[in-house]
Amino acid sequence: MTEALEARRKRLRYRSTYTGTKETDILLGAFAEAHLDTLAAADLDDYEHLLSIEDPRLYTWITGQETPPAEFETPVLQLIRDFELSRA
Repeated sequence: MTEALEARRKRLRYRSTYTGTKETDILLGAFAEAHLDTLAAADLDDYEHLLSIEDPRLYTWITGQETPPAEFETPVLQLIRDFELSRA
């Protein structure tokens, strides 16, 4: 793994645990620990794009309370939706 990729994953892991709300911090923090090291660069792009969304809106997308715009409906979002916190 290159240093740049390692630094990017470290930054995304940090951002995942400090999103703004406790629920999303817990969910995305555990998801990041479980999956960031295996995501391809394009998937990291999608994940980073998701983290740019305001926290309450992202949470409603993850939990299925709201349908995201097509540009955010990615395999990474589905991976987050399928992630079981109890397995983390």
